[in-house]
Amino acid sequence: MKAHRSGFVNIIGNPNVGKSTLMNAFVGEKLSIITSKAQTTRHRILGIVNGDDFQMILSDTPGIIKPAYELQSSMMDFVKSAFEDADVLLYMVEIGEKALKDEKFFEKIKNSKIPVLLLLNKVDTATQELLEAQVQYWQEQLPKVELHPISALTNFNIKNVFDRIIELLPEAPAYYPKDQLTDKPERFFVNETIREKILMHYKKEIPYSVEIETEEFFEDDDIIRMRSVIMVERDSQKGIIIGHKGSALKKVGVEARKDLEKFFGKQVHIELYVKVNKNWRSDSRQLKRFGYNQK
Repeated sequence: MKAHRSGFVNIIGNPNVGKSTLMNAFVGEKLSIITSKAQTTRHRILGIVNGDDFQMILSDTPGIIKPAYELQSSMMDFVKSAFEDADVLLYMVEIGEKALKDEKFFEKIKNSKIPVLLLLNKVDTATQELLEAQVQYWQEQLPKVELHPISALTNFNIKNVFDRIIELLPEAPAYYPKDQLTDKPERFFVNETIREKILMHYKKEIPYSVEIETEEFFEDDDIIRMRSVIMVERDSQKGIIIGHKGSALKKVGVEARKDLEKFFGKQVHIELYVKVNKNWRSDSRQLKRFGYNQK
């Protein structure tokens, strides 16, 4: 009988390199929101992949940035913790990229005592010459690291990387029940789904000034009723979110409902409200309430 392998696999990299897409490809569920805007992922999200003889606990972290305000500092704390508890580290870069936006993190990868897989993503967009040059560049930068070219979007080479990760996991029993997909509560995915729609439909600073709080979540056999509040920092933002005669807010609600019905596999009724919560991004008490400040 094969030994059971279990462990924590943490994905790190700059914003928009495809970390969430990779995690969703592994887990097979839309756990991490994916949009083309930077800073989409704000928390560490755990996705759990179970097999008969393995359990892979994946952690998708926020893209590495130089923090400009308290919320971003808190996001970088999630990344620091990803170095501390990993059994395998996935360092993800995209074609044409040169290094992490933070030297200290790059040094940590260079000197890592645990296995690091460098995933060169978006190879479907590169010519053969560019790909070869990139492979050479990264092998010089990080000679001790195992390199795998992939395309998370088209699933190219994903299965090989997945199998390799399992080989690297330590022998251990499962940490979570085998039927569990994530460590996050249902409300978390409601909030993330609404936030994704806001990222898609609003411009400039609006999406980054928004936090969602689901205040009610009642589940019956055939329907889930929920009420969520969209928090913004200023009155002017409230008007933009609501839109002319409520049209913009309605669009967010309709699209979020469709996604949530797919996610939960039953009918969803969702009510959305908008509230002004001044400067929440710089208020450590508020950030703690939204699950950011881990210290």
